[in-house]
Amino acid sequence: MSKVVVYEVEVMFGDCDPAGIVFFPNFSKWMDASSLNFFVKCGVPPWRELQKTTGIIGTPLLEIHTKFFKPATYGERLQVHTSVTEWREKVLIHKHLVKRGDDLLCEGEETRAFCMRDPANPDRIKAVPIPPDIRALCT
Repeated sequence: MSKVVVYEVEVMFGDCDPAGIVFFPNFSKWMDASSLNFFVKCGVPPWRELQKTTGIIGTPLLEIHTKFFKPATYGERLQVHTSVTEWREKVLIHKHLVKRGDDLLCEGEETRAFCMRDPANPDRIKAVPIPPDIRALCT
């Protein structure tokens, strides 16, 4: 079972469309920020440090699925509850529940790969096995 880490967001006026409703891509932005926050709060070293020690440059997004249930507007505080629902050899599935208190506003699922620069072509990246110590920090 994965840890659940909560990332808080204050919705700003600029996050909303002319009707005052959060513009949908902002939920993806907040889930992406919560993904990084998850690793930080679990004690995983920053990607720049990991790049120096292991070659890992981060966890690029491979796929995203999002369901919207209720709107949000500026001035509200939202909480993004993030966990890992599945660990594979090189890939993980992040689950995000965006809430306003007890109200579920949005649910997202991201598929991310642990990656490093491809030694055969440093302009490209390639997926690598998830280090067991990182997985242990997050469970």
